[in-house]
Amino acid sequence: MFEAARIRTLWELVEYRARASGGAPMFFDGDGGRGVTFGAVRDAALRVAAGFRELGIGAGTRVMWQLPTRIETVIASLALARLGAVQIPVLHLHRAREVGFILAESAAEFALVPGVWRGFDYAEMVRGVAGRHGAGGRARAVRVVDIGAGLPEGDPGALPSPPGAANGADGADGADPAHAATRWIYYTSGTTAAPKGVEHTDASLIAGGAGLAGALGMAADDVGSIAFPYAHIAGPDYVIAMLISGFPAVVLEAFDADRAAEVYRRHGVTMAGGSTAFYQAFHDASRRRRAAAPGAGPLIPSLRLLSGGGAPLPPELYRAAGRELDCAIVHGYGMTECPMIAMGTPYDSDEQLAHTVGRPVAGARVRIVRADGSEAANGETGEVAVAGPMVFRRYTDPALTAGAFGPDGFFRTGDLGHLRADGHLVLTGRLKDIIIRKGENISAQEIEDLVRTHPAVAEVAVVGLPDRERGERVCAVVTLAETGGRAGADGKAGVGGGPGLTLAELTAHLRAAGLMTQKLPEQLEITDELPRGGPLNKVLKAQLRARYGGGGGRDAGPGPGA
Repeated sequence: MFEAARIRTLWELVEYRARASGGAPMFFDGDGGRGVTFGAVRDAALRVAAGFRELGIGAGTRVMWQLPTRIETVIASLALARLGAVQIPVLHLHRAREVGFILAESAAEFALVPGVWRGFDYAEMVRGVAGRHGAGGRARAVRVVDIGAGLPEGDPGALPSPPGAANGADGADGADPAHAATRWIYYTSGTTAAPKGVEHTDASLIAGGAGLAGALGMAADDVGSIAFPYAHIAGPDYVIAMLISGFPAVVLEAFDADRAAEVYRRHGVTMAGGSTAFYQAFHDASRRRRAAAPGAGPLIPSLRLLSGGGAPLPPELYRAAGRELDCAIVHGYGMTECPMIAMGTPYDSDEQLAHTVGRPVAGARVRIVRADGSEAANGETGEVAVAGPMVFRRYTDPALTAGAFGPDGFFRTGDLGHLRADGHLVLTGRLKDIIIRKGENISAQEIEDLVRTHPAVAEVAVVGLPDRERGERVCAVVTLAETGGRAGADGKAGVGGGPGLTLAELTAHLRAAGLMTQKLPEQLEITDELPRGGPLNKVLKAQLRARYGGGGGRDAGPGPGA
């Protein structure tokens, strides 16, 4: 049985699982079909750790890695954990501008890259930007290690004791014990111009993984899946859940719903997911399969749950995906600063799963805070604040850290929501995704949830655009459902709508749904596709504001909410 109080570093967890079930499978390569056991992963990580040490990597060494989602990447990450290095995972989507900033701001000493991958030369890019971007005088020479041809290996017998072991060094964090020392730095975009560096310990990631495993009831007889970028904080957290629970996972380098479903059927996957986009993709794949083969069974017969987070889950998608895939759809809530805050469970009711992000996971303490800092009552909307062992240690920028925590020590997430009497958390929007119209705060998500119920709408994003009279006006940007008609030749409907949907029709629908007049959209834009980006495929609202708000304070007319 896993004992969180005893195991506080990632390497201790690797050793624990290798002793408990070293001969059991840990990974299946979805592209090559090969399998590898928990014990073999531990042994490989030791060899690679020895190879890294020969390169000069040790406790406290800062190592940026930008690698594909592969079993070898997990092994490299575990090897760095064995050495007590500070890992700086970077998504493969980032290019010279972002990578140069991260290398300098984090003071990275090594960069692990895959060489040329998918036609792009990562090694050349990193060599070109290393040391070019100073950050507070912390930039230093970066050694680029191209592991495209394989990971370096050495003699595990030459390794020193792991940080935190008897007489083991804790590295560059001085007096901090191993479990409390910074071992991970993740960079996340926020309201600031530059990415924010988020420092985590092994212990904070383990707490997040334990919360995930507990909420979903993960067990050794499950088969999981990793088809999202391992460099996302959800990657190591998912592997931690595997090490805690003892189940294997199928690893896919890239996600394609049709291909993933075929591989998952072959391996008997019981748990899949990644984000709301995955729910939609699997739903659509199942519909295509049934259309091609009427009477076909579930897309993945072994699947007991599809889980994820990172973006709101529309109730309509919850119901449609659950029916189509014949499994539980279990949504959760977390962020880079706190990878697991709340999670539904397979035992929650349909109403709870469709309308909430579940209860706070084990160890997480959630409170809702009013603007004056006082705690809100159940059902009252305010800012979500969280405390617990899964909360990050600090930002790399002390000024950001100072403003991130309240006087009670709770991290202020910037998300809006409320707690229900049943203990479930409901998210209602972002504090910074608020439209301020004539001095009144309007939640974009509230409007999006109602617009999405119109039969002509497939997807929607609501943004605030500059307006001379109102400060901001409400603009709904939609893509049309197949039955909803077509947009114009330029894909734009202007302030009045388009061939498949008009502003007047949308206004009537929203009034009938009970949306108050002040929140009604004053502008409707129809597009073929919403701009998306990042590992979770989130809508890029800044691009929509730039695209449709270029007129600044232009008069959009009095509108229904005047």
